[in-house]
Amino acid sequence: MKIKAVVQNNVASVKMLIPHPMETGRRKEQNGAIVPAHFITEITATCGGDTVFRAELGPGVSKDPYLSFQFNGAKAGQMLKVTWVDSKGGSGTSEVAMTAM
Repeated sequence: MKIKAVVQNNVASVKMLIPHPMETGRRKEQNGAIVPAHFITEITATCGGDTVFRAELGPGVSKDPYLSFQFNGAKAGQMLKVTWVDSKGGSGTSEVAMTAM
């Protein structure tokens, strides 16, 4: 997962790219077999123990989703932790220190 978090005037701007196949469960292989659904269902970002972003996703989101959000009360040097869970029980977590702009 690639995350960029920049703080300016106590407002954090976060951009993230999550490598994931995001299969809908409707696509077929060349032999006609259906590719099983496999997509991110939930993304949560926390900073200083507080949840600053939460999203529920579904099969309509494209492969390798890109998301961005902002939140108030951030300071340069704080750690931002992003966690995702998918429809097959897989998960991923990444942490990044926020930088000053």
